[in-house]
Amino acid sequence: MLYGYLAYFDAQEAFLQALRRLKGEGYRHLEALTPNPVEGVEAVLGGDGRIPWVAFLLGVLGAGLGLFLQVYTTLDYPHNAGGKPLLGWPAFIPVTFELTILTITVGIFLYLLYVNGLPLSAHPAVEAKGYGRLLVDRYGIFVYASDPRFHPEGTKALLEALGAEVEEVRRA
Repeated sequence: MLYGYLAYFDAQEAFLQALRRLKGEGYRHLEALTPNPVEGVEAVLGGDGRIPWVAFLLGVLGAGLGLFLQVYTTLDYPHNAGGKPLLGWPAFIPVTFELTILTITVGIFLYLLYVNGLPLSAHPAVEAKGYGRLLVDRYGIFVYASDPRFHPEGTKALLEALGAEVEEVRRA
């Protein structure tokens, strides 16, 4: 069963132009494979604007949980510590801060795993013959067959017209 096409490019500029053209044609299920960071890929493929909001909400959750646990513990098990007030909020700041940071880091880590579809035991593209060169000196675009605009002959012809060497990737 056809999983998609892996298109290889020798030059970074041709790779970026092809990526822009594919996005302009309406392709949405694309993956950019590069041996080094390429400026402009995120602008073409688009970033995930939800990450800062998820981090903010996780921070609010962590701070609220930290304060709740300390207030609950203090009210449930009150004890007089040198005549200090029962709910002395300055004492709650360190634990609240640490729990906020912990909640954000663990939550964002799990969220990014989910968004990126990880852990993935083996992507079928890894079995492609030219995949090893993508890790060294070539640039690649993987077009998934699940893309609504994907047509086996049309997509392959478009990629070849953009100057790519195209390889079929089949699911094992």
